[in-house]
Amino acid sequence: MNNLYPPPRLIFWETTAGCNLACIHCRRITVADQLLPQDLTTEEAFTLIDQIASFARPIFILSGGEPLFRPDIFDIARHASDAGLIVALATNGTLIDADVAAKIKAAGIRRVSVSFDGADAATHDTFRGAGAFDRAIAGMRYLQEVGIPFQINTTVARHNVHQMPETLALAKSLGAVALHLFLLVPVGCGVEIADDQQITPEEYEAVLNWMYDMEVEGGIELKATCAPHYFRIVHQRRAEERRRGVQRKQPDSIQRQKHAGGGHPGGHPGGRHAMNAMTKGCLAGTGVCFVSHRGEVFPCGYLPLEAGNVRQQHFREIWESSSLFATLRDPELLGGKCGVCEFKNLCSGCRARAFGMTQDYLGEEPFCTYVPGKVRRGVIQLS
Repeated sequence: MNNLYPPPRLIFWETTAGCNLACIHCRRITVADQLLPQDLTTEEAFTLIDQIASFARPIFILSGGEPLFRPDIFDIARHASDAGLIVALATNGTLIDADVAAKIKAAGIRRVSVSFDGADAATHDTFRGAGAFDRAIAGMRYLQEVGIPFQINTTVARHNVHQMPETLALAKSLGAVALHLFLLVPVGCGVEIADDQQITPEEYEAVLNWMYDMEVEGGIELKATCAPHYFRIVHQRRAEERRRGVQRKQPDSIQRQKHAGGGHPGGHPGGRHAMNAMTKGCLAGTGVCFVSHRGEVFPCGYLPLEAGNVRQQHFREIWESSSLFATLRDPELLGGKCGVCEFKNLCSGCRARAFGMTQDYLGEEPFCTYVPGKVRRGVIQLS
């Protein structure tokens, strides 16, 4: 094994493909309304956790599908927490009642993310089904009652790009500790709706510039996901402000970078920055990986290229020895304008979006407006 590369910082485990909703922008092509025989068993889940804990202490995100579909999910979460992993739960929130919230707390889960697709019921329910908005809000209130921090995850697409200010206000009003914005990646069901729902590269840039302004303003943790350009934008904006003599506090993302393992994508999160530490843009296969409900290990949940399978290999062997991961860890292999960009070590472009739109996971990021070497003046405004 190659022992030089640091352990993963975040591991997403797709606990099951089963889900009680059928969201039209889900990354999965097929979603089951029940547990599947291919799902890792409880014992296999325990083995995976033990293998991870033997060399790493990452944030371990229980995702899906809908993880609360699994009757053993709280036993699994407890096992992971007792093993020293920082356990988080990614859910649609609709199955959380008082009893479930109490079990989440007892299982040692440190934070819950709830998916929201709009600032109002009409927008959210169009994607997730009638009543989903109100049930998710009820679930978050149950979490508040037992003292479990929660964040809102929002996939930004054409149906809600104009609602970002309202979505931020909603997150604050509900008592969320964070708002994480996901830029739509055209894989799974996203391929079918990409033409209708994908925002333009210019709108993408505008959202990230708006997020920079809101992050500097403070009041809630903000984070861009599947949006690696954000750190490039932060550096550009800071440079422009210094040129103009503008004194502003550093965005939380830069503060997180300083507390996240010395700037290396494999550095360990810790302390109060554990859940939101960031080191660079795309972390697929470098600081992050995704384990499917069948045990396949992918660089991230949106890049369907297999690095190995935990049913055949030890997780550590896959993480340290995968040739796929090795290529993702070498920015010199990036192609197109990403390969010549001065921000490639900081950003790297979204490898999943490159693959989804060009079939080349090392190709240039299709949704980047930046021209390498060009000093950018002015900022696109989010209307």
